[in-house]
Amino acid sequence: MSEKFDAKDVQLQKYEEHYSEPSLWDKVKNVAKKAGKEVIYNVLLLYYALQSDKVSAKEKAMIIGALGYFILPIDLIPDVIPVVGYSDDLAVLIAIIKLLTCVDDEVKRQAKEKLAEWFN
Repeated sequence: MSEKFDAKDVQLQKYEEHYSEPSLWDKVKNVAKKAGKEVIYNVLLLYYALQSDKVSAKEKAMIIGALGYFILPIDLIPDVIPVVGYSDDLAVLIAIIKLLTCVDDEVKRQAKEKLAEWFN
């Protein structure tokens, strides 16, 4: 991806219908090692931000869209492609996180603790 990624390039609202907590955890369980710590950390940041009482309705919609995008195996770059399969997912996750105001130190702490638990 030579150009700078813009979250507006991906219309995340069409992915909202694919988000559910069980489907998120199924995806994480099945791809954590393959996707890597950085992808999973950013997924966890969004998950814990979604649980926060500081998240606005607009931010919830962005988070749910981004997590729905992560859940689907077929997106801009299909997840089954070795090495680069999760690069688009990571770009979307990071772009959305940069737009959020609800990712605070508590959300980061929760994500880091869960990541450490899973990846030791």
